[in-house]
Amino acid sequence: MATFVASTQVTPAAHADPRPRSIEAWQQSTSVRLQADGSLSDVLALSSSDVWAVGQQEIWDVWKTRGAIRHWNGSRWAEVGMRDDTSAGNLRGLAAASPSQVWAVGDGHDGLPYIAHGNPAGFDRVRPQGLRAGDWLGGVDAKPGRVVAVGGRERNGLVLTGDGTTWTVQETKEKGTLYAVDGGFAVGDTGTEPLIVHQSGGSWKAMEVPSIRGGYLRDVQVDSAKRAMAVGGVYHGPGDIEPLVLTWNGKRWRELRLPGSEARLYGVTGDGKGRYWITGYDPARAAEPFLLRCEKDECAAIRGGAQDGRSSVRLQAVTYLPGKGTVWAVGHQVDEDDRYTDVVESFAPKTPTAKS
Repeated sequence: MATFVASTQVTPAAHADPRPRSIEAWQQSTSVRLQADGSLSDVLALSSSDVWAVGQQEIWDVWKTRGAIRHWNGSRWAEVGMRDDTSAGNLRGLAAASPSQVWAVGDGHDGLPYIAHGNPAGFDRVRPQGLRAGDWLGGVDAKPGRVVAVGGRERNGLVLTGDGTTWTVQETKEKGTLYAVDGGFAVGDTGTEPLIVHQSGGSWKAMEVPSIRGGYLRDVQVDSAKRAMAVGGVYHGPGDIEPLVLTWNGKRWRELRLPGSEARLYGVTGDGKGRYWITGYDPARAAEPFLLRCEKDECAAIRGGAQDGRSSVRLQAVTYLPGKGTVWAVGHQVDEDDRYTDVVESFAPKTPTAKS
């Protein structure tokens, strides 16, 4: 059974509970400097000098909300333009088939899902055949020659598959919405229970998952056909949510229990070797960046330091920097006047040589 440890004392110093040797520690809080009321939704590291983040600016005005794409080149964040930037609303998901083949999905101001394809020189909108007004996309996965985006259409899950030119749209047989996709697995919920579908042949079929009333899933990390993790929560009522983690062993999904917490879980990443990091928000200690590190069915909470002037921090997504043992988490912070500012929080092994 997993252990979820949370100290009741709030201190300005970063810490992790418990503290095994070389556990990650909070390193630095920065920003990609979005405009007013900005938030980051997803982050993807191809290397320590090639990191992407997407989000939105002016989120409280539906007519002004604009999608944002940022790129880290190893020394600074830079804005990457969208050549039809007037049509991009909220951007939610990121994926890359290669350093020059990056994909982003979200909302278009024209009522259609927004899909963009590009590289550090800029992004172009792609308009797949088969999509229609009211369709919604939340997650995307990309491999050379193949892109998969998932979301919802009316009451059913939606899967968009293509090679960049030719596209196929499929609706799941199951009611619900899909929020994330990775390695042939897509996750979401039916409205009342968790939903996971898996690509089998040319179709996507529902998998057997634990029956959890009120359960939902928001992200998935697939290491291999025999190892994956999906994260979300269990809704019991307004303000009453508990974290939910499911793990895959190649044969079945099972629940990894995290007792004693009301943390909201949003994103998950992994190093491909069985270690996972999960981002979220802990309402009990809202001003501190919150992360879980899970390995061998045990999870430990890692927290960043509280800072003057910010009342809460929500980390929406997380990525592992290959070869660095470091993870970057993105989201937003809220100040005492309810103004939003994007944040990038970095966590690394607690050693004298650790760098953010």
